[in-house]
Amino acid sequence: MKFNEFKYERPNIDKIREKSIEVIDIIKNSDNYDSVKKAINDFNKVRDNFDTMLNLCYVRHSINTLDEFYNTEEEFFDNSSPLYEEINTNFLNSFTESKFSKELEKEYGKHLFDLIKMNKESFLPSIIELLQQDSKLSTEYCKLCASCQVEFDGKILNTSQFGPYLSSTDRNVRIEAEKALWGFYESISDKIDNIYDKMVLLRDEMAHKLGYNNFVELGYKRLKRIDYDYHDVRKYREQVRKDLVPLVSRLMEDQRKRINVSELKSYDIPLSFLSGNAKPLGDLDYKLQATKKMYSEMSCETKEFASMMIDNEYIDLMAKKGKESGGYCTYITDYEAPFVFSNFNGTSGDVDVLTHEFGHAYQAYSSRNAIISEYIWPTLEACEIHSMSMEFFAWPWMNLFFGDSTLKYKYSHLTDSITFIPYGVCVDEFQEWVYLNPNVSIEDRKNKWRELESIYTPWKKYDNSFLAKGNYWIRQSHIFTNPFYYIDYTLAQNCAHQFWIKDQENHAKAWEDYNRLCKAGGSMSFLDLLKVANLKNPFIDGTVKFVTEKLTKWLDSVNKDELK
Repeated sequence: MKFNEFKYERPNIDKIREKSIEVIDIIKNSDNYDSVKKAINDFNKVRDNFDTMLNLCYVRHSINTLDEFYNTEEEFFDNSSPLYEEINTNFLNSFTESKFSKELEKEYGKHLFDLIKMNKESFLPSIIELLQQDSKLSTEYCKLCASCQVEFDGKILNTSQFGPYLSSTDRNVRIEAEKALWGFYESISDKIDNIYDKMVLLRDEMAHKLGYNNFVELGYKRLKRIDYDYHDVRKYREQVRKDLVPLVSRLMEDQRKRINVSELKSYDIPLSFLSGNAKPLGDLDYKLQATKKMYSEMSCETKEFASMMIDNEYIDLMAKKGKESGGYCTYITDYEAPFVFSNFNGTSGDVDVLTHEFGHAYQAYSSRNAIISEYIWPTLEACEIHSMSMEFFAWPWMNLFFGDSTLKYKYSHLTDSITFIPYGVCVDEFQEWVYLNPNVSIEDRKNKWRELESIYTPWKKYDNSFLAKGNYWIRQSHIFTNPFYYIDYTLAQNCAHQFWIKDQENHAKAWEDYNRLCKAGGSMSFLDLLKVANLKNPFIDGTVKFVTEKLTKWLDSVNKDELK
């Protein structure tokens, strides 16, 4: 079936609750294991259907935030998702209260029971109203950012469509594009600050209601971080400061010289080469045909997968009016269909996001037959390994997308992936500070952001007064919609760099490790999945340094005369 043929029907939360009560009674009290298994399987179908409708609504709403029908349905899910979370938590908790709990653990694995424990520790009915308010605030933030309609170069642009102007070879165009884009954010910044104020206090209140000292502790529980905590993340951030920031500072100085400016400013950073960044060839249809060719040659599994995604239109890639910004992949459970959402704007980022989100989609496709839905996706830091590594596994086919500019693309793609990590770590430390200090003023938050920027991204110099006052972070949607998620990208990037290293040394072995990781889905914790994929643990001192040295060696080997 094509995506537009998928039928949407609003779930009935009252009927789901009634069914759950009946099923939970059987799981807890039945003396017959087959009856317990049947009850679980029956309710898993109900859960899959709710998840399907939630994601259909989410995708169709994000494709067109102006659609009144899906606006209404999104409001329904803002209210009903916390209610469903209570139902789902009670259902999973009953596994541990069953007479057959040992048999169920053997059937589904210890990891499911670890996840259930995390659910217990991160949810109580007393926070439902707070979760509902939080969901509404997230939706409000996303709609606010999607409302961008800025006149520039004789066109009306949304935030994604500014990409080509921000990386123009004409410095004046870059300056004016940055000014116009951030002028939009400045015009809505009071509203965003108000939204975030409310979010921080709501989340802090949730944490205290659940018995935590602060939302940092609860945030880690909500993300199902079973085998590490914020102390491990602090050690990792320290490695980044010590071993990676110096390399990035050097790369930024190299870039300054390459693009021939006396001082690298924030509006210069998107331009990697004086002659212009590598731009993908062809229109959307050309890119899709190139994508099919790439995946048909990569492996037999990826050939079947890519044909399904493209032929059945499980993708929406072009930027347009009313479309939410950014890119993502989700999974429509009842149809066993991953869906990729993006905002192409004619830059190399189009190819990055395509291979990135197809990495997510390939993983979900690989684990679609998981024994229970909790095992389709792993926790988020492991999810991002699949996506970021796929960007590098796609390298041998980049000539299809970039032709004579392939080396420029590879060099900038690798350097961008490296320079991203200090920024991602900066976002994480900022969030940790915010939730440890939930009552500080808006001004204090902005000052803290600038302080952390000076530590992690000291090369960022602003002419724009709005950015100089510490406002860059308001564009980072993850801070609003999924707190503490952003560090996951950096952990995964370290792992993806390891896959890149392995791929340079032995492609067959690297792909075997990657495929095994994808098939494992979410059946294990983050650190256990690293073992499955033969990857080094980023939290162990020396891992960042090891990877950095390997990356530096390749970067130094590139003939810089070819990068003008």
